[in-house]
Amino acid sequence: MKFAGFPEQALIFYEGLEADNSKPYWTDHKDAYESCVRAPMEALLTELEPEFGAGKMFRPYRDVRFSKDKTPYKTAAGAVIPAPGGAGVLYVQLSADGLRVAGGIYHAESDHVQRLRRAVVDDVTHAELDRALTGLRRGGYQVDGHRLTRTPRGYPADHPRAELLRHKSLYAGRNWEPAPWLHERTALTRVRTAWRAFGPLNSWLAGHVGASAAAATG
Repeated sequence: MKFAGFPEQALIFYEGLEADNSKPYWTDHKDAYESCVRAPMEALLTELEPEFGAGKMFRPYRDVRFSKDKTPYKTAAGAVIPAPGGAGVLYVQLSADGLRVAGGIYHAESDHVQRLRRAVVDDVTHAELDRALTGLRRGGYQVDGHRLTRTPRGYPADHPRAELLRHKSLYAGRNWEPAPWLHERTALTRVRTAWRAFGPLNSWLAGHVGASAAAATG
């Protein structure tokens, strides 16, 4: 199947799921999920695989075991591709709100965070990161991440890179609201362009943060 865009019915499906996140709704509309959400997303990943690698689509079911929110289904379809180097990823998501793309490190282990901070403090490696983040911001992408409320222990509060030192993860992303191009192959072009833009950040993460020892032994 060649990717031809996400049908309007995909957005309608998620609008309905947000209003009625229940097993009866899912059962009655599962065919819409399979044909209008899953199939196009898998086709998108297949076409992008030669350049970026194999992607994995997340399950549509929520893990509610430790959550107060017991609604059973995710209200967005997401897919991820691990970037070379063991730290960064590439991400795409479809929901009733439109399309989201992102790249970088989301779920950082403690050794990830320690190496990230050391690379931020180092003048040479920080300069490389600054160029990557500046390029992303100029391209219209938002740089974000989970952050501490204060500068981490061992670093002065007035450190010139205190904002980056507070990061426990580091990624960039962009959201697009629903528009006619989402239902066309233009959506593939936008995802491809964004993922290429995330390349310098993921390359920096691969070189200076790398894979987690905890992940390798866990």
